[in-house]
Amino acid sequence: MTTENKELSVPEEQVNATGIEDTMHASTVPTTEESKNESPTIESATNEQKQPAVTTTVVDFSDEEAELAANSPEFDLEGNEEEEESSLKEQEESNTIDYSGKTNDQLLALFSELLHTRPVQTIRKNVDAIKIAFYKNYRGEVDSLRKKFIEEGGNLEDFTAPANDDEQRFKTLFAEYRQKRNEYLAQIETEKEENYQKKLQIIEELKELINSNETLNHTFTAFRDLQQRWKEIGLVPQSVVKDLWETYNLHVENFYNFIKINKELRDLDLKKNYEAKIQLCEEAEALVLEPSVITAFHRLQKLHEQWREIGPVANEYKDQLWDRFKEASSKINKRHQEYFDTLKEEQKKNLDLKTELCVKAEELVAAPPVSRKEWNKASEQLIEIQKIWKTIGFAPKKDNTKIYERFRNACDRFFENKRNFYLQIKAEMETNLQLKNEICALAESMQESEEWKKTTDELIALQKRWKEIGPVARRHSDAVWKRFRAACDHFFERKAAHFSTIDTQYEDNLKQKQALLEELKAFVEQGDITNDGFETLKEMQRRWAEIGFVPIKQKDAIQSEYRKIIDAAFSKLRGNEKERHLERFKGKLQSLTSEGNNDRRIRHERERLYNKMKQLEADIALLENNIGFFSKSKNAESMIRDVNEKIAKAKQEMETIIEKINLIDKQGE
Repeated sequence: MTTENKELSVPEEQVNATGIEDTMHASTVPTTEESKNESPTIESATNEQKQPAVTTTVVDFSDEEAELAANSPEFDLEGNEEEEESSLKEQEESNTIDYSGKTNDQLLALFSELLHTRPVQTIRKNVDAIKIAFYKNYRGEVDSLRKKFIEEGGNLEDFTAPANDDEQRFKTLFAEYRQKRNEYLAQIETEKEENYQKKLQIIEELKELINSNETLNHTFTAFRDLQQRWKEIGLVPQSVVKDLWETYNLHVENFYNFIKINKELRDLDLKKNYEAKIQLCEEAEALVLEPSVITAFHRLQKLHEQWREIGPVANEYKDQLWDRFKEASSKINKRHQEYFDTLKEEQKKNLDLKTELCVKAEELVAAPPVSRKEWNKASEQLIEIQKIWKTIGFAPKKDNTKIYERFRNACDRFFENKRNFYLQIKAEMETNLQLKNEICALAESMQESEEWKKTTDELIALQKRWKEIGPVARRHSDAVWKRFRAACDHFFERKAAHFSTIDTQYEDNLKQKQALLEELKAFVEQGDITNDGFETLKEMQRRWAEIGFVPIKQKDAIQSEYRKIIDAAFSKLRGNEKERHLERFKGKLQSLTSEGNNDRRIRHERERLYNKMKQLEADIALLENNIGFFSKSKNAESMIRDVNEKIAKAKQEMETIIEKINLIDKQGE
């Protein structure tokens, strides 16, 4: 009996709660001497007082995500979580409400309702989710105001977000939440001290049992009652756990040594203990197959607590049971260790990736652009770097804040330099505006002239000078351009009206185009058009383009009919869709060229195609760059395949655009 009860002599707490480092390097297998004494303790966490050490670590990994989503570093939901979790057993809700899609007023109302209707120890995850949703809405409102400000003609650099009363209300509610939680923790500490005094009283009652004159059955029943009371008492201060357990177990041993329990009652007790420990072994072995490493580890701690509370078993089963329980514990603890080792390795890789992004951002700061075009290109590069940053996971806890501050400082310095650059060129824009107003005045002075050739040359010269002058402020750009264009258009409209009487050639051209339309109709109506007819169609298009202008009244109608027939012909061709598309584009270019005075529209079309090509290049670069970040994903193969398909499609589209640009360039030669 004396030997059997040594399993109760091991202290309930043997580790500190310093966080992930202690938890990850702790061993669940006791020493040889402890094994002989049948002491089923886990060094990393022996009872519910130790479980929060692991929980705190996991929660800390989500702090940066909450901060980035909410953009509010002054709030820290896990500010003193390690101290808080080490002093209480808090039951958090396993499922929280999805707060996405709710307005800030709704979120504040929900926060207030939770704070005033629910126990403070049960709402932490809800508060965390509300905070993220609140600041996501807040940032969306700021982005909308910024966009509206820019659309109304404002400069991005001049935008300042207005004060937000909702944010102040949220801070007030959050401060109330922290106060209530701190009061709850203080109450827990008081209860621990009361529990300590209660357990001291139980020890005194154990001492008295040894000297009791009651019958054995009565004494044993009283002993079991004391054990049950001991189990039902909650946590005690960490500083007294070890001494308290040693004292308690000493007197339990004394009871078994000095109280002569009849053999039948003792054998029954040993049998019940044996059955209870068999069940704990089976539960521990089942936890080896638990998918969640953290869940398995936490449940194992509770099994060890139960093992420690169960009394001794017969000597012939003691070592066998303990070895079985210890083996399952070792497997679970090994998985737990490997899990955190892998997590730390991933965080180191994330730190390396984020360091590279910091270097790239700092390079952009070190070599500031000298033109607006270069600034726009550099800004696009930095925005792409920021997008990649968001796809990378957390760095190690001790480095995470530092690397984030380094990256944010680089971005802040870049945009500060950009702001200074635009302040410097503001004066230049004012000068450009003055020069363009002078050109407008000259154009307006010539818009009523009837010296057609001379005035035409002078206006063309003014247009050339206009292009050579740099940009003006966006709020003046449209107005000054419309003024200049109105003067030029007025003159050229008068000129066109003057020469509109010369329409004999136009009538002949109209007849030629009408005859060619009849040929095209017959060509289309002949039935299936083979690929050999493609050259014939191209020849007809060339002939159409060589025919001169037609009377302006018939221009739109005949051009519309021509386009309709051409489209019908191409729809029948059994050629490559891309080739048909390009041929239609060639026809469009030829039509614009034949109509005259359409250089501006052709230039506009080329600029549109060029911008679309550059956007596709940027999209392809981003997709190719992001492929490397998908390798750690569970669905990496599927995601990479989808991205490659998008890249191939974008490249095909870009090839078609390049061919269109080449056609425009050849047309201008």
